[in-house]
Amino acid sequence: MATITKENIGLLHEKLIVKLEKTDYLPSFEKALKDYSKKANIPGFRKGMVPAGLIKKMYGPSLFTDEVLRSVDRELISYLQHDKLDIFAQPLPLETDFRQLDVNNPADYTFHFEVGMKPEFQLPDLEKIKVTDYKVTVTDEMINNEIARLQNRYGNMKDQDTVNTDENVLNVLFREVNDNGLEIENGIAKDNSLLVKYFKESFRGNFMGKVTNDFVIVQLDKAFDEKELDFILSDLGLDKNDPAAAQKHFKIQIVKIGLLEKKELNEEFFNQLYPGKEVKVEADFRNKIKEEIEAYWKSQARSQIHDQIYHQLTDHTAITFPESFLKKWLKTQNNQGDKEQAPKSEEQVEQEFPSFLNQLKWTLVSDKIVQDNGIQVQPDEIRGFAKQQLLGYMGNMGGSAEDQPWVNDYIERMMKDRKYVEDAYNRIQAQKIFEWAETKVKPVEKEISAEEFTKMAEEHQHHHH
Repeated sequence: MATITKENIGLLHEKLIVKLEKTDYLPSFEKALKDYSKKANIPGFRKGMVPAGLIKKMYGPSLFTDEVLRSVDRELISYLQHDKLDIFAQPLPLETDFRQLDVNNPADYTFHFEVGMKPEFQLPDLEKIKVTDYKVTVTDEMINNEIARLQNRYGNMKDQDTVNTDENVLNVLFREVNDNGLEIENGIAKDNSLLVKYFKESFRGNFMGKVTNDFVIVQLDKAFDEKELDFILSDLGLDKNDPAAAQKHFKIQIVKIGLLEKKELNEEFFNQLYPGKEVKVEADFRNKIKEEIEAYWKSQARSQIHDQIYHQLTDHTAITFPESFLKKWLKTQNNQGDKEQAPKSEEQVEQEFPSFLNQLKWTLVSDKIVQDNGIQVQPDEIRGFAKQQLLGYMGNMGGSAEDQPWVNDYIERMMKDRKYVEDAYNRIQAQKIFEWAETKVKPVEKEISAEEFTKMAEEHQHHHH
């Protein structure tokens, strides 16, 4: 009869010793051998009439190993469930144990496994942690910029014969030239579309009065200010950090001249953007735009609260890990899950370990929140998630398509995609964890400009990478 004993070998690090008697696996091995002999198709023998000795010689070693390992797995699973051992990952076997197996000399075997135990820990009191609720101030400039963007987006482009204003849109062809203005063979050539006002103010006059097929020769850094220059260099495939790139010369030939007529601010336009919303005058329109900008920044601020909660929980929850075991386990996990690939090197493990440990810590923290608060994700919630995601992809078409039969067909198809369901489940569960945490924290409001908020978010993102 099989026995399992436990031996401590380090902090939260245990060794499980599985002793297997031959009576634990031999009957099932002999049965497997008989079953195989009945099914085996071997040239020169009728099906089911292959001699047992030949079957044992040809397939015995692999069947023997399979039955022994199956018996070990069965005993391990039973032991872990009965003793309710809460472990990380799977038990790590000592490879040398499996070299002792010999189909011709069945014996009692001993196998050794290492396991890492999950630790007990306490979460910090969320009511006492410091969280800031950033309130982005919506300015008239922000509202004006958004209105101008919408006017341009829904405006009409009219062809023009001549360049006569900074607002002209130029379809142009950039061709690389030398200092004498002669085209370089195999040089850079690129189409682009630019407003005249994207050029330096001192340079714009060079375009006035020009018509289709006219051109100008430019040195890039003399034609564009820094912000626009970075965009142009990138579009031309040049390195913006290379000073020589900005001094290259290009022939810019006009292919087409246009002028964007902005959409007029009237009730027709307001109704186009907000049908049925009773937006009749410009004041109503501005209020609607302001509401949308406020809603956007409120959602960004909420994401910031979630980020602060995440860091407070991971930074202030003290958890002890069986690091020795986890490093051994991590070493066995190759990058592509390819069994043929060599284990990770010690250097790879040390490099990856801090990030791995941080992710593992969040997993433990979130699992504890889920268990302690009975947070659940129902199948209907996953269906709803799939539906909203689909309608989000479709944009304005979503409203009319919502009740179409094919939408439900799509959802049911996604519910059969295991990877999609797991991903959706994890995302919904994470959202529920933060929603629960939001009910516990007491954020302090802080007024902030959009520029300050964006800079803060970018610096935080940069720090993470």
